Formats: sequence, structure tokens, C-alpha cells
Amino acid sequence: MTALVWLRRDLRVYDNPALFKAAEVGQGVVAVYVHCDAYVRLHTIASVQLDFVRRHLLVLTKDLADLNIPLLVVRVQRPADIAAELLRIAQHVEAEYCYFNAEYPLNELNRDLAVNQLLRDNGILVKRCHDRCMVPPGMIRNGQGDPYKVFTAFKKKWLQTMMPVVVKPVGLPAKQISLSNVTTVSPDEINTVFSGHELRDLSDLWGAGEQEAYRRLDLFIEKSLTRYLDQRDFPSIDGTSSLSPYFAVGSLSPRQAIAAVLAYTHGEWEGGNAGANCWISELIWREFYQHVVVDYPQVCKRKAMQAHTEAFPWRYDKTLFAAWCEGKTGIPIVDAAMRQLNTTGWMHNRLRMVVAMFLTKNCQIDWRWGEDYFMSQLIDGEFTANNGGWQWSASTGTDAAPYFRIFNPISQSERFDPNGDFIRKWIPELAHLSAKQIHNPSASSNYPRPIVDLSASRKETIALFAQLPPIAH
Repeated sequence: MTALVWLRRDLRVYDNPALFKAAEVGQGVVAVYVHCDAYVRLHTIASVQLDFVRRHLLVLTKDLADLNIPLLVVRVQRPADIAAELLRIAQHVEAEYCYFNAEYPLNELNRDLAVNQLLRDNGILVKRCHDRCMVPPGMIRNGQGDPYKVFTAFKKKWLQTMMPVVVKPVGLPAKQISLSNVTTVSPDEINTVFSGHELRDLSDLWGAGEQEAYRRLDLFIEKSLTRYLDQRDFPSIDGTSSLSPYFAVGSLSPRQAIAAVLAYTHGEWEGGNAGANCWISELIWREFYQHVVVDYPQVCKRKAMQAHTEAFPWRYDKTLFAAWCEGKTGIPIVDAAMRQLNTTGWMHNRLRMVVAMFLTKNCQIDWRWGEDYFMSQLIDGEFTANNGGWQWSASTGTDAAPYFRIFNPISQSERFDPNGDFIRKWIPELAHLSAKQIHNPSASSNYPRPIVDLSASRKETIALFAQLPPIAH
């Protein structure tokens, strides 16, 4: 009764429901990771995230070996090849079961349905576990039985659902009997699977593996959690958790994160620790966007969640867009943020909103261009959170900012980088300017002038949104 575990964005051994339940069968477990070449292009997976996954697999091989669980890493060309490859492996290892943790975007759901059908048709029982959400999509509904479109109401219902529950991550899977007919993948074989793609190794910034994720989680809770509410919006302060890459590849689960916070607050979900309350709220945002892709599948088809906004006359100006991508907009805080992204594979969350609003509301560039560029650079790129954030900023999505609420990037800079420390770090050519000058350099500083007029573009965007057809009810 060998069980096959199909790993995806759940690259850990602790608190892995699919792995834990497969190990309970007790007759031997084989883990497999399937790399699909076409996914790299279709999902615009960043070279830095590809390498992050590669490095995680190298660590995971050893962690699984301690449990006598061999790891296979295989490569296919197309999504349509995945089901047949999993069947081949299942039959080779004589597996009677296949376990995997659910993924929610539409393409992934359809892929999993195809795998389920083919394996079941060949006598292999498929078990789908919930892992990426603490409350599975479909379980949170308003009084009319409809999904929520506004985060605040979703959060309230989510907390009502979760607060009576004991949040307890599942432990280490049981150690398995050794399987003589399966050989675990070698480091060279893992590297070969990822060959042919551009890889960018940022191991000096982002170590791989669940132990590194735990280390960062513990450090954040110890050093920064209490001050999180006050410090999280200031990019020059190390006030955020830096855990998003680990959530993205699944070397840390939301259950583990919330359980750790609740241990710190002695079980208080909404007690006196404002920093903990705020961080839990951010974790619920991640969950909200995973529910959105199930409840509003049009967002998985490159469509606006609010259909009437599809009529907005977005611009497709490649010159403006290139200036934004390269951090050459003439707006120091925008340019510094884009340089941070392009260098580190990560951007501070406050600045993600600032640069996204600048691109969509001031440059009037289609949010889908920005969404794709972020995915091409982010080590923590996830479709759900990235799409949700971009549609929020563009006022096209769920819980969208009203179209007339447009961040002024200079005001944001003055408020959240008051001394210009973040700008100086990433734009050293402006380091000599005073705290007052650095947010909006004068023409005499030789810094490029802004590529758009902030005031005029804001007014034009508001007027264009106001002319859109009304929301259909």
C-alpha cells in the first residue's frame, strides 16, 4: 500500500497534511515534484523564484531522507503531460494512493481534476487535502449565501470561524519503511531538471528550507511583532516578517505562522497586542485572495473582477512602462522601490501599492502589464496575492480602493520615508540632498524629471473612471 505524494507549493515536511496522511498508511511513501517547462512561461515565474524552488528541493531531499521517504523530481514540457507522468510514476512505485494539497486558481484546479480522473481510472485512490488556506474556499459566505467582496466583512466571518478552533499544525510524518525499488533524486539530477531556464541565485539574501523559514518566523515574533503595526509601513525599517517567499513556495504554512503568533499572545486572537492583531490581519488578506480566485474565476482569465472596469481606456505606452520597470520615472520613491525589486526579488508592501498606483493611475498603463512584470521579478510571486494587490491598486478588483483615492507618491515618500533613508540606499546619486529635497528633487539636481505630471494625470484618471458604465447589479 505505497502512497505517492505530489508536492507543489508545499515544500516542507512539518505541517504538510498530504505528506502526514500518506505516511499514516505506513507501507512506504514516495514524494514527487513535477517541474513543467511551459509553466515558467505561462505563469511568468521569476528566475529568482525558480532558483529558490531548486534550492528548496535540495534541502527537502535530505529532510525526507531522514523519514525514509525518497523524493523524485521530474520534468515535463506541457501541463497536459503532468497527469500521464504521475500515472507512470505511481505505477512504477506500485502506489495505491496519491495525496496532494489543494491549489485554488482555475488552471491548477483543472489540472488536478485531470490527474484525479486519470489516476482513479487506473485504480489509484486520490486524496486532496487543504493546506494553503486555514478555511477552505467556499466555506465563508454572507447571510445570503454569497461570497464576500469586501475584506473587512470577510475577515470578521473568518475570525468567527477560526477563533473557536484550536490551531495545531500537524507534526512530523511517521518514519517509513525503506523502499528497495525507488532511488531518491540526486543534487545533480535536480539541477538538470532546472537547466535550460535562467536561474538567479540570491541565497545570500534568501536562504532555502523550512528551518530557515522557522528561524525568520521566530526572529520576527521576538524582535518585531509587537511593533509591527507601527513599523510595517516604513521601508527603511526592518519591520516586516520577510516570510512571503517561504509562504509562496510552501516551506512555511499559514497554520504554523498563526500558531506561533497565538503562542506569543497566549491564545488571544484580538487581544491587547496590536502588532500581532495587524499581522494576523495580513495573513487573512492572503487567505482572502485565495478565496477570490475560486469565487470569482474570471480573475484567473486576465479579467477584472469588476467587469465594468474592463471599459477603462488603458494606455499601452512601452516607453513609459520601460521607465517604470527600470526605476527611471523621475519619482525617487518609485524608482527606489523598483530598484529594490530588480535587485533583491522583493519589494516592501507599502511600496508595492505606491508603484502599482503610479503605473495604473498616473501612467494609466494596464494593470496586467504591472502584474506580469512583478511576477517576472518576485521571489515571493503568487498569482492570488499578486493579482489581488494589482486589482486593488487599479480599482478593478475586490475590495478595490475607490477610483478617486489615488496615492500621491511624493506624499507617500514624505510620510513613510521622512528622512529619505530608503531613497538614499537605492538611489545613491540623491544621497547628498536634504530630507526635504530628496522626495521631489529640483531640476538643478540632474535627476530626471517625472515622466508624467502627477496632478494632471490624477485628474484625468478620475474623469475617465467616472465615465465608465455603472456597475451591474
